[in-house]
Amino acid sequence: MEPSTVSMSSAVESSMYTSIRAILRQAASSCNKGMLRWTLHKKVETHPSNSVSLVRVLVKELEKVERIDDKMHVIPLLHTLIYVIIQQSAHIPCNLYQRVYECLKRLLTLPEPYCTITLRYMRSIKMEQITPGALYQRRVIAEQSLRNKHFPKQERVFVFADPAVFSGPMWQAVRADLELASPQSDTLARRVLLHTLQAGLVKACHGPILTQALEDLGEDVEQYFQEVVLAVEQSIENGEAGRDQYQTRLQHIYSDILTSANQDPKARGSLSNTPLPSPKIHFHLWTNEEELWNELVNFTLNVSPSERNSMYQEEEEEKDVSKRGSLLSVDSGIEKDLSDMEEREQSKLFTRSRSPGFRGRMKPEDKMALVQENIKGPTSSTPLPKEEGNHTARIVVMGDDRVLGRLAKAYHSIRKKEAKHLILTKRVNLQIYYIPVTDEPIVNSPGSTSQVGDRLSLASFLGRVDPWYESNINSLGAMIPKLAETQSSHSRSSEPNRFLVDVLSYYLRCGLQPVHFTLYSVKISVSGQTGSPVEEVFVSHLEAEFPEFKTLRENLRQERSSRRRTRKPLGTCGAMVSVNYSKVSLSKQEVVKGMSVMTCGVVISAISPNETEGLDFLTVNFDSTNPRCCAEIRTQNIKLRILEDKTFTVCLDKDCRRKYTHVQSIEISPCLDPGYCLQTSNKSNFSVGEEWEAGLSRYLCKILPLPINTFTGINH
Repeated sequence: MEPSTVSMSSAVESSMYTSIRAILRQAASSCNKGMLRWTLHKKVETHPSNSVSLVRVLVKELEKVERIDDKMHVIPLLHTLIYVIIQQSAHIPCNLYQRVYECLKRLLTLPEPYCTITLRYMRSIKMEQITPGALYQRRVIAEQSLRNKHFPKQERVFVFADPAVFSGPMWQAVRADLELASPQSDTLARRVLLHTLQAGLVKACHGPILTQALEDLGEDVEQYFQEVVLAVEQSIENGEAGRDQYQTRLQHIYSDILTSANQDPKARGSLSNTPLPSPKIHFHLWTNEEELWNELVNFTLNVSPSERNSMYQEEEEEKDVSKRGSLLSVDSGIEKDLSDMEEREQSKLFTRSRSPGFRGRMKPEDKMALVQENIKGPTSSTPLPKEEGNHTARIVVMGDDRVLGRLAKAYHSIRKKEAKHLILTKRVNLQIYYIPVTDEPIVNSPGSTSQVGDRLSLASFLGRVDPWYESNINSLGAMIPKLAETQSSHSRSSEPNRFLVDVLSYYLRCGLQPVHFTLYSVKISVSGQTGSPVEEVFVSHLEAEFPEFKTLRENLRQERSSRRRTRKPLGTCGAMVSVNYSKVSLSKQEVVKGMSVMTCGVVISAISPNETEGLDFLTVNFDSTNPRCCAEIRTQNIKLRILEDKTFTVCLDKDCRRKYTHVQSIEISPCLDPGYCLQTSNKSNFSVGEEWEAGLSRYLCKILPLPINTFTGINH
């Protein structure tokens, strides 16, 4: 290597080292959140040759982490490393790949979640070593839903923004940024071909000539795209034994393309840049609560004919099972069985009615015809291919605690429908992401109780348990409104801002470690209402307020914020409430306690202010002028009932759209998974020889969690 080249390489590596050290410092202090990482990746995207220097620096830093046992830097380094490898694998030499692999192997001794993330990335890097270009190709095919015969997996990204936070100009600006004009499928196919051939052939490939040849081929590029997809998938299946065969097949495809385009089939030269396109994103202003379910069903039905036939076949089988369960049931009634069957048919009808091509309301006779068609279905018994039925729906919600409350309700509704009739579970892997955005000004006053955390309590918790989430995602809460203002101030013809879509793409691809928030079920008894109580769910917050004592409660909060107390005259202390709750001891044994409290308001929070504590208990605080009534309660189950001729209001997840008035009592407990409830309720439907099947319910998770993906997750 010439001295000038060595000097240039050293300068680049020094620049990369400076950027990485700045990011690691930022990971600890959350300064310039997310911007430094984005800037680094844009540098490598613009100058792909810099990727080698960056990977070398990342390996050195990981080796340093291993020596000094500095776990805090592992997550940023690992995610940065894999993102560079996916994008620029063609520029990374084999010996550097091996060094990366050996380094990650030593990190497997770290505790969770570091070893889990390391193992996942080790497998990806090993696959890229054996089959260069595989990570990029699979990623683009799945994210862009490129049709092919050999890798049919698809992903769909749905962004749901809360209209309570996103004003008209704001959501329009964000939508314009996220729904960037995606390249056409033939353009994407050419990009996949170019990247895979360059990654596999490296020096035996001439990037610019290949780029021109692919453009000259026009629609004929499709056959070469299918050949490359087949070559990659067969190489992955064959493992190391098929490496030479893979190289040979790529060489033949490369030569055929250049020959067909009247180019020299032995051309060698420089490589062309193939930036990784952002996923295709579908943006929704979440005005209709059923919209999430509708979109998931539409995505599920947008499958290949063989999988659709399998869906019909499984519906027939499930219908037979439900009929048998109805006949075996020892429940008292035909009416209940008929209503359950009717609900199943409505579920099937709803599923088909939301399929592509359906428009408007249907007449009753048309609905019945559609139900009968759905029940019968085709008679084909084509089995479900092993690669199909593994599609991924990535749900991104944008907003504050209120949008997560709506998500919790929608998620519980989906699980409830799925427990009775599997539509999505067997075919779609559901991944949930959260980008916090608030419409309130950020207040950092230490004496104020109305800081930004009031409506971003879940985001604050995620930022505490995952500093990389804090640096890259929580910072968007303040940036998104500014980005929207910037775009609205420019002309409509200006280019969309890529920062938001780039950060979201990074989050979707690397944020795969969930934090499980416990959902809580609340039964609300309303004055004058007959029948069963209203059943709701919440994820972060429940507030009970007594209208007669609203002024008193506001005065108490002002006193608390100013740290002064004044004696209140008797008779203005609030309403008398009966409280029954279970206190969990260290031995995990529940102790039921009861008391009466004079209070003017109750705040129940499911989010702990301390990240070292779990998410499996509620913190209950009573607003009262009597200090003895202000004691904090920690419980999982609690029942509140007013003892006077009064009522109170209940607000869930700080959302005025989910407020109940004239409430007499509430009963709160961890929300049971509908699948578990259905399994346990069906025990009586099994004969003696089938009791073991019902017994499997004891292995199911009883409590329904809401999984939110982060970069680190929580180690339980």
